[in-house]
Amino acid sequence: MAKAQINEYLPDYLTSPGEVLEDYLDAYGMTQAELALRTGLSKKTINEIIKGKSPITPETALKFERPLGRPAHFWNNLERQYQEDKVRLAEKERLESHLDWLNRFPVKDMIRLGWILESKDKLKLLEALLNFFGIASPEQWKDVWLQHQVAYRQTNRFEAHAEAISAWLRQGETQAREIDCQPFDSKKFRAALNNIRGLTRQAPEVFIPALVGLCASSGVAVVFVPELPKTGVFGATRWISGKGVIQLSLYYKSNDLFWFTFFHEAGHILKHGHKDIFIEYDGLIDEQEKEADAYARDKLIPPQQLRKFLERWDYRTHAPIEKFADQIGIARGIVVGRLQHDKLMPPTHGNKLKVFFRWSDTTPKTII
Repeated sequence: MAKAQINEYLPDYLTSPGEVLEDYLDAYGMTQAELALRTGLSKKTINEIIKGKSPITPETALKFERPLGRPAHFWNNLERQYQEDKVRLAEKERLESHLDWLNRFPVKDMIRLGWILESKDKLKLLEALLNFFGIASPEQWKDVWLQHQVAYRQTNRFEAHAEAISAWLRQGETQAREIDCQPFDSKKFRAALNNIRGLTRQAPEVFIPALVGLCASSGVAVVFVPELPKTGVFGATRWISGKGVIQLSLYYKSNDLFWFTFFHEAGHILKHGHKDIFIEYDGLIDEQEKEADAYARDKLIPPQQLRKFLERWDYRTHAPIEKFADQIGIARGIVVGRLQHDKLMPPTHGNKLKVFFRWSDTTPKTII
């Protein structure tokens, strides 16, 4: 969720310390020459402060205390605030030249999902987007994205939707940092996956907290981040601050594809390096993706048990499918999905054995 903004008064004009100093001199009926005499400063120094050509230094502020009746911190704060406002106004002008950058992002969807706060002021919206990414300006987004692209696999696929995908990944990163994980332990993670396999038969309200907790206890953060339009991304794996991160979008809504995606990402965690970032989408094929596919496929339905089932199944009735799924302890829809994928069952058959989800906030709920 987007963080609430703190109301802060930000002037759109500048009042220099010299102007305030000049007002004090008028109020005291004191000339610049007299102030110079009382402080031991030169008349030139006083004049340049009033004209805004020279700052009030801490030494000068101390010398102003007795002649003007205001403590040094008053003058120091005036100077500090002036310098900050000057920089902030310059930054505002600079950002206004980047307002078109907003059009490259699915801002409305990010607002709808609560990632950034809505504002009718485009400048505030731009600042919200920069805060979301944790960057100072649009130039830094480009630098960070290009740096990450070195690790992204099949980057050409994402070129047209780089901004949307970077927003999706950033939201996952933010959520992952909030999950308290134990140090990564591959043995514990493998054991956790054995337990998680049995959760495929449970409803989301049961398996989601158990899945997240089991993975966190072995050093892997699992986050659910709704996909953004036109990206077609349904999963990602990467390492952040020493913890493995599995990010799921539920681009596919059925339980067989959801669980295959999860175990596919788990395969990347176990089998591939900590420097790579894997982003999953339709049609992605390379050796590492094939390895992750094989891990998910065999983890969910062991090959030897599948062969024995196929030797007995008539390739028509659903009752043996249900019995087989119950025997090996996984959701029936997963078996249906595997048979459909292997073209042993038409894609129109067996779908009543699947479970379908809908999004609620950032977790799935069963609808069928």
